[in-house]
Amino acid sequence: MQNNTFSTLFVGQNLIKLLEVDSTNNFIKDLVSNSEPLTEGTVIMADHQYAGRGQQSNVWHTKPGLNLTFSLYLKPSFLPITKQFLLNMAISIGIRNALQLFVEEGVKIKWPNDIYHNDRKMGGVLIENILAGSTYKASIIGIGLNVNQEVFAEELQNRATSMKVILQADVNLFEVLAEICSSIEKQYLRLKSGNYKALMTDYVSGLYKFDTLVSYRQNGEVIEGRIVEVTEAGLLVLLVNGETKEYNFKEIEFLNHTT
Repeated sequence: MQNNTFSTLFVGQNLIKLLEVDSTNNFIKDLVSNSEPLTEGTVIMADHQYAGRGQQSNVWHTKPGLNLTFSLYLKPSFLPITKQFLLNMAISIGIRNALQLFVEEGVKIKWPNDIYHNDRKMGGVLIENILAGSTYKASIIGIGLNVNQEVFAEELQNRATSMKVILQADVNLFEVLAEICSSIEKQYLRLKSGNYKALMTDYVSGLYKFDTLVSYRQNGEVIEGRIVEVTEAGLLVLLVNGETKEYNFKEIEFLNHTT
């Protein structure tokens, strides 16, 4: 546990640094399952995750000590479980806004919650919710961000990037973490205030390929559509041949070299 100088009310005020762990999300889940008292806003940061995960059980590849791999513990009991995706929106906006303080142009959110710079992936988010009946008990937000890594696995070379690659300079990990914690807290408090409409508008307006004709694969078929909206439940709304259609996470995928 470490005291720090984050200019936040609670996010990141309790910061636990680990050298190595299978997954920072798993570390928090173990603490919670063992009834360890954990304050809201706790951040678990690791130099190396050897079993980091992304969406849909994808493996998150990262080199030790060069990037940010951390998890955030929140208790959004104020949020109806039918509106879980709004938390995802708040977290994604928070990360995007923080990164825009370092990288002025090209930072976007790729639905549902990857972080892109132009056509390459910078990072991603994995949210695991703990529910008690019909209410939220807690939410564990795992965040991976490529910061100072310059060399990627061969299969990722044309699909991944980092802050150092973009800026052509080393970036202070702690400064980036501090800005992300501050920005996420701001969006989380906006979510808590019930300002859902503004949050949704902010999320959609900063989406990768928003209002751009893009090819997708859906049920083995290639379609072309434009993103026009994302619903409260997280469904992607596309305009396809003059008709709006809604798609869930596993029902559709982008068809380009970055997918």
